[in-house]
Amino acid sequence: MNKKYLNKSIVALFLVIVIVFIVAIFLRKPNTSPTDNSGIIQVVSGENFWGNIVSQLGGNYVQVLSIVSDPNADPHEYESNTNDARAFANANYVILNGAGYDSWGDKLLSANTNPNQKVLRIADLLGRKEGDNPHFWYNPVYVNQVVAQMENDLVSIDPSHADYYKEQYIALQKSFSEYQDRIASIKKQFGGTKVAATEDIFAYLANASGLDLISPPEFIQAVAEGNDPSAQGVAIFQQQLKSGVPQVLVYNQQTVTPITENMKKLAADNGIPVIGVTETIQPPDTSFQDWMNAELITLQNALDAKTLGK
Repeated sequence: MNKKYLNKSIVALFLVIVIVFIVAIFLRKPNTSPTDNSGIIQVVSGENFWGNIVSQLGGNYVQVLSIVSDPNADPHEYESNTNDARAFANANYVILNGAGYDSWGDKLLSANTNPNQKVLRIADLLGRKEGDNPHFWYNPVYVNQVVAQMENDLVSIDPSHADYYKEQYIALQKSFSEYQDRIASIKKQFGGTKVAATEDIFAYLANASGLDLISPPEFIQAVAEGNDPSAQGVAIFQQQLKSGVPQVLVYNQQTVTPITENMKKLAADNGIPVIGVTETIQPPDTSFQDWMNAELITLQNALDAKTLGK
């Protein structure tokens, strides 16, 4: 074979390879790989309570970053940064509470162009909207709905490990039974008992426990939103505490204002047990269900002590 013919053959072969490569690019489906190169689902959660749950569900196949977890900060006042934006952009799965609770996260998502990213907005799942009480994680029925959706989402993202996620889901539901059974126990023992709270973070749990939350709705919603309650709401609340009718006062340890501190003092002065709850998991390295159970034990003990003290 002469040299000229050989060179032409090489050129022709090279052109064929290039054409095949170009055609393959155009015919190839877009990359829909749900995970990073390690095969791990990258999850970003707006808050550590939802992040902890999805971490337990995903187990070995997820890496979870929870943005809001500072025990000394009010989550309502969180402001995102460039690190958060980068994490959102690189995530396979984003979880936000919604209902205005983490609107900073919606802004980050609006700037995100990742077409393969799955997003779970808890408020949308529950049919709730901005203006509704956003503390959904204190409602055990809502929590169970969210866990079921998270499992479905993980399976959708990573179907090859569907059996694993199912096993994790079953184990998690079993683990949740302790704190949810305690709610039922409080309802059975103390259902109808009048209680007070400085804001609406406790409203879902009070309802689930059958407790009668008598604090003025306008007062507790205003405090939760970072606003000053009306003078009338303050006067009504003060009178309730002075009367000694509420058997317990629940306050949010992460939202401290002069008015809430005043209510705590007024309750204590009138023999009403005062207990604190938090918006984010405390301590941050504990599980969601252990956190919930610890708060419920404190509530149960306070109710017991008040009952025995009569």
